[in-house]
Amino acid sequence: MNQDLKQLENRIGYTFKDFGLLKKAMMHSSYANEQHLHKYECNERLEFLGDAVLELVSSEFLFYEHTKMPEGELTKTRAGMVCEPALAFCAREIQIGDFLLLGKGEDATGGRKRESITSDAMEALIGAIYIDGGFANAKEFIERFILRDLENKKLFFDSKTILQEIVQANFKDVITYHLIGEEGPDHDKSFLVSVHIGEEEYGTGRGRTKKAAEQEAAYQSILKLHEKNIK
Repeated sequence: MNQDLKQLENRIGYTFKDFGLLKKAMMHSSYANEQHLHKYECNERLEFLGDAVLELVSSEFLFYEHTKMPEGELTKTRAGMVCEPALAFCAREIQIGDFLLLGKGEDATGGRKRESITSDAMEALIGAIYIDGGFANAKEFIERFILRDLENKKLFFDSKTILQEIVQANFKDVITYHLIGEEGPDHDKSFLVSVHIGEEEYGTGRGRTKKAAEQEAAYQSILKLHEKNIK
């Protein structure tokens, strides 16, 4: 496992002085329970700390990036940037799920790809970097892996909203989502969804939840609309 976590260090470009902090950041409560460890030895406390650091860094970023944006809009924008789907998207980019310490049951039921788990681990990793290397290193990690390329990330994790706005501005027809298939056993199911604007199908998506499949389908539809120069 230590060797695997070294790969994670290489991926994020940060080397821990206290390697145990990295291991704790990857330790889900299901693993701690299975190993009869104390509750505080899992990553939940680091997640709590990382959440606070992430909120500060993202708030500062928005404050200087959008100098005329009012407080309410800043709050709404920040919530979208650091919501569970957004953090899970960032976690997938560094494949954090591959390094998680999970209980056997959680692992067998798809925990490595569960957004609630991977987004929490992302925050725990921020907390671990903050303790190990201070605020500057934590901020650098957040800027590199969470605040970078926000427009494309927003396009993906908020695709349904963006598609709705495009269609309302350019079409008289309405959007409908259709579940067209399910695959796999109950504990590891995937869903296939299509998007129609009026009668025409514009995109399909696959995901571990219907919502995730709908987001992917909406994303593919937006790409198709952009090819037609509809924005």
